[in-house]
Amino acid sequence: MMDKVKVAVLGSTGMAGQWFASLLENHPYFEVVALGASKRSAGKKYKEVVKWIIPKPFPEKFKDYVVFDASNPDQLTEKVDLIFSALPSEVAADIELKYLKKGIPVVSNASPFRLEPDVPLMNPEVNSEHLELLKYQTRWGAKLVKNPNCTTAVLTLPLKPILDEFGIEEISVVTMQAISGAGFAGLPAYSIVDNIIPYISKEEYKVKVESVKILGKLENGKIKPSKFSIEATTTRVPVLDSHTEVIYIKPKRSVDANLVKDVLVEFRSRPQELSLPTAPPSPIIVREEEDRPQPRLDRYNGNGMSVTVGRIEVMESGRIRMVAVGHNLLRGASGVSLLTAELMLKEGYI
Repeated sequence: MMDKVKVAVLGSTGMAGQWFASLLENHPYFEVVALGASKRSAGKKYKEVVKWIIPKPFPEKFKDYVVFDASNPDQLTEKVDLIFSALPSEVAADIELKYLKKGIPVVSNASPFRLEPDVPLMNPEVNSEHLELLKYQTRWGAKLVKNPNCTTAVLTLPLKPILDEFGIEEISVVTMQAISGAGFAGLPAYSIVDNIIPYISKEEYKVKVESVKILGKLENGKIKPSKFSIEATTTRVPVLDSHTEVIYIKPKRSVDANLVKDVLVEFRSRPQELSLPTAPPSPIIVREEEDRPQPRLDRYNGNGMSVTVGRIEVMESGRIRMVAVGHNLLRGASGVSLLTAELMLKEGYI
């Protein structure tokens, strides 16, 4: 039995933070020794300050943990080997840097630094080799790793085997994104009930630039972004969890639908080879029914870490059309951060 890595969670009271707490309660590799949140929650017990809303039991193990001020690393009273950050993007950069400068590695959901050339942007089944960037990341006292925007995480998983097998020239995607992606207080009920909001600030840009980085090649210590073009239209719909994405792909060579399905179904990668605890046995699940996938029925496939794909067809134009569903807070946030940390540990980066 190896000694567990001691970790702290920043932003532990939000939805992503709650998923971290749930996933880490009995984790075989990691032991949560501290929970951080805002100054107004600091000094109080976790059970007193968290409004538990995710559909998993409250982690009784942490109920009496006294929450510390996440913005002040000096309040950590326990030795910590790794930080999981679920901080809001608007405050994450400054706070995460404080921990890095104290020599504590950070694996983060937040958007700052995602596009920095020496920062791995990880979707582990897609680009496990990108962790090698950490060998060249020397500007802070410890290593920083990011996971992508939730939409990008769902999108790039089924794109990876298609890119490897057929090549890709162009991608077009339209998303129908869950309201949990905006946070618990992110959208007034009056705005989203009986409605679709056809724009999410900065989301389309993130999908474009993050996808080509994640699907790029590591060469001489740098990421060479993929050259395909990508257009995205992102929308918010009244679904609690899971993003649905309608994807059109122009491959570099002609394909048929059955071959595409086979490539997706057979796809496995480094997390599956290592049997990592959070890795789904089948990262991509293909459904044959004409009315699948659906968020309500497919969001927890692979414990929320699989992307479910259906309606796969090769159009008259030669483009591949598919519909994908993935859990935005698991494959798209806390789950993918945890999987990344598991991979880092097994590959010797922690």
